[in-house]
Amino acid sequence: MKKRSIKKQLMSQFYRGNIPALSLSVFAALAVGTLSLIISWITQQLIDAASGTDTALPLQTLLIICIGFIFLYIALKLLDYMAQPRYLKRAAQQYKDYAFIILVGKSISSFRDESTAVYVSALTNDTTTIENSYLSNQLSMITMMVTFVGALIMMFFYSPLLTVIAIGVTALPLIASLFTGDRLSAAQVRVSDCNKNFTAALHDCLSGFSVVKSFKAEKEIFELFKKNNQTLEKEKYICERIKRMVGMIGAVTGIFAQLSVFLAGAYLAGTGNGLTPGMVIMFVNLMNYIIQPVATLPGLLASRKAALGLVGKLADALEKNPTVSGNRTLTALNNEIEFKDVSFGYEAEKEILHHISVKFEAGKSYAIVGGSGSGKSTLLNLIMASNTNYKGNILVDGVELTDISQESLYDMMSVIQQDVFVFNASIKDNVSMFREFPKEEIDRAVDKAHLRELVSERGENYLCGENGNGLSGGEKQRISIARSLLRKSSVLLVDEATAALDAKTAHEVSDNILDLSDITRIVVTHTLDEAQMKRYDEIIVLKNGEIIESGKFHELMERKEYFYALFTVSQ
Repeated sequence: MKKRSIKKQLMSQFYRGNIPALSLSVFAALAVGTLSLIISWITQQLIDAASGTDTALPLQTLLIICIGFIFLYIALKLLDYMAQPRYLKRAAQQYKDYAFIILVGKSISSFRDESTAVYVSALTNDTTTIENSYLSNQLSMITMMVTFVGALIMMFFYSPLLTVIAIGVTALPLIASLFTGDRLSAAQVRVSDCNKNFTAALHDCLSGFSVVKSFKAEKEIFELFKKNNQTLEKEKYICERIKRMVGMIGAVTGIFAQLSVFLAGAYLAGTGNGLTPGMVIMFVNLMNYIIQPVATLPGLLASRKAALGLVGKLADALEKNPTVSGNRTLTALNNEIEFKDVSFGYEAEKEILHHISVKFEAGKSYAIVGGSGSGKSTLLNLIMASNTNYKGNILVDGVELTDISQESLYDMMSVIQQDVFVFNASIKDNVSMFREFPKEEIDRAVDKAHLRELVSERGENYLCGENGNGLSGGEKQRISIARSLLRKSSVLLVDEATAALDAKTAHEVSDNILDLSDITRIVVTHTLDEAQMKRYDEIIVLKNGEIIESGKFHELMERKEYFYALFTVSQ
C-alpha cells in the first residue's frame, strides 16, 4: 500500500501547480491537430480549383484562407513553444525534488545497505526517459488522436467506400506494431537496469582510483569498466534496433496503405463515383493521420508503460527499508547515555557485541580502544541508531533510543568520521552546511575548531574542491568539528578521525577535540598517545566485542592487563 502511495505521490508531482502550463500545452496540441486536418482540405480545394472543378472555392478566397491559416498556425506554435517546455521543466523538477526529499528523509540505518547507483540512475537517465517517453508522449498522443478521429470523419464524409478500403489496409501497420510494442517496453527496462549497473561500476572505479594505481590494477579495472560498458551499449543497441524495426515496418506498411488508397481513389474518380482529383489527394494526405497513430501508438503506449515502470522502480527503492522513528523529543544530553546488557550483530547468527554495559556521562570525554574487529565502531554506530535491532537497552537520559525521533537524535549528536565528506563549495558553506547562521556563531565555531588560520589565509569563500581535494586531511577534520560546534550538538562521536592523518596533524586534531568543553565526546581511536590518553575522563577497552576493562589511564596502566599490553606494543 505504501509503495502505491509513493508512486502516486511521485506521479502527482508532474501536475502539482502545473495545470495552467499543461492546459495550454493540451490546447495547442488539440489546435495543431485540427489545423493539420485543415491543410488536407486546403490542398483538396487548391487542386480542384487548379483542375477547374466546379465545387472548388475561388482562388482569391483560398488565398485569404491560406494567409489566415499561416498566421493562426504560427500563433499556436508560439503558444506550444512557451507552454510545453515550461510544463516539462516543472514536471521533471518537481518529480526529482520530491524523490530526493523522501531519500534524504531516510535514517542512516535505512540508507546504509542501499545502492546509491539506483538513485543516481533513477534521477538522471531514468528521469530523461520518463520525460521523453511519458510526459512529451502525452501531448503527442493527444495530437495523434485528434487527427486520427478527425481524418476518419472527413474521409467518411467524402467517400464511405474509400474510407472502408483505407481502414482495411491500415490493419497491416496495426498488426506489425502490436507485435513489436511489448519487445520495445522490455528492452527499455533492460537498458535502465544496465544504466544502474554501469553507474555503480563507474562510481567504484573513480572512487577507488588511488587503490587502483597503488596496486597497478589499471588493466583489471578497465576490464571491469569495459564489461559493464559493453553490456549497457549492447542493450541500447538492441533497444535502438527494435525502435528502428518499428519505424521500418510502419514506414513500409504505411507506404503500401497509401499507395493502395491512392490507386483505389484514382479508380473510383475515373469511374465516376463522385470523387475529384483533389479529394483523392486529400484522402492520401489524411491516410498519414490514420497510419501514423496506428503504427506508432502501440510503441508509444509501450514506452509509456516502460516509463511508468521506471517511476515504480524508484518508488520501490524509496519504499525500501522504511525509517522507523520514535516520537520522543530530546533537546540535549543532560545526564547520560547508558548501554544495558546490549548485544548486536549485523547478521543474526554472527554477534559482534556481547552483553555491553557502560555509561557515558554528559560533558565528559571517553576513548574507546581495542584491536581491529573488537567492535569499537559498531558500538559508536549504535549510539547514532544506525542499527536498531539490538538486544538489551540503550538509554539516552533514561529514554530508549528507539523511542527517540530521528530528527531529535540527529540534532543532539554529531559524527566525525575518518573520511570527512566536503562539498565542492566554500569553506563557509561546508561549515554551515548551506544554512544561515549569525556571523558571530560561525566565527566562534571556526575559532574553537582551529580553522582561523585557514580562513585567514584563503578566505571563507574559498572553494574546497570535489570532496575537499583542495584541503588537507587535517583541514577537512577541523571543518567537521566546526560543523558540530555550529549545530551546538551536545554529543560528539568521533570514529577513527585521525587514522589517515600524519602524526603531527593527528595529534593537533585530537587535541582540538579534547579542548572542547560543554560537549560529551566519545572517541574511537587506535592512536594510544600517552599525553592524550591521560586527558580522557575514561578509557573503555574492547576485545572480541566485550568490554574487558575501563578506567583512567593511570588506573589501567597500574593493572597491567590488556590495555597495558596494547599501549606497550604501540610505543
